[in-house]
Amino acid sequence: MDRHIYTVIMADGSGTPEQLKITFDRFNRFVPESHILIVTLDRFARTAREVIPSLPEENLLAEPVGRKTAPCMAYAAYTLLTRDPEAVIVATPWDLFIRDESLFAQTIGEACRYVEENDVLMTLGIVPKAADVNFGYIQVKEGRNAHLMAGPLQVKTFTEKPSAELAEVFVRTGEFFWNSGIFIWKASTICTEMEKYLPEVTELFRGWETQIGDRSFVERAYAECPKVSLDYGVMEHTDRAWLYPARFGWADIERL
Repeated sequence: MDRHIYTVIMADGSGTPEQLKITFDRFNRFVPESHILIVTLDRFARTAREVIPSLPEENLLAEPVGRKTAPCMAYAAYTLLTRDPEAVIVATPWDLFIRDESLFAQTIGEACRYVEENDVLMTLGIVPKAADVNFGYIQVKEGRNAHLMAGPLQVKTFTEKPSAELAEVFVRTGEFFWNSGIFIWKASTICTEMEKYLPEVTELFRGWETQIGDRSFVERAYAECPKVSLDYGVMEHTDRAWLYPARFGWADIERL
């Protein structure tokens, strides 16, 4: 992997310590420990440290309170920008099951190379196996049978957990993918888009260039932060949303 690639594991505490370690090890196969950050709640920080004692201390970002994925990403992205202005982030939940680790790493690598050369917000889209109503769906602009295509596709719409009838239509068209929850983007690009669409979050981090490592600064920012997800706050509004088709085995741990 390129020296500017970083992984941000978003660990909200809903999974298990063992699953956090599995997720860490999955990325550590192709990303060095020094380039893996874990963002988790204060009350889970000690557990994360016990499970992954080799994680550099500065790479464990403890959130004072849970505010969903947008504030979490602001914290991580601004932190990385102070270390590497060219940082590319692979952001992932900590509670995913992945089958075929080699294909997973290959897909991540291909998507990262595209993101390095283009200012886009990339989501890995899982080619659906069935009309499952428990997943979010992403429609791409390439039209019918897009699920057979390779390489990046431009996003058209997001739909969160459709009805059974609508899910059947989605899968038949081949225009829709499951939303994996895995994002890839430059730290600078996601910050620019968050500043555009979520100023109520990013304004609270004003002064991050010199203060993001100050615990009291983070606590003040989180105290006023709204609860908002990246999907709802940014991805459904930006014109930079793209999707990279993924064909490795994937599942939300809660669905296994």
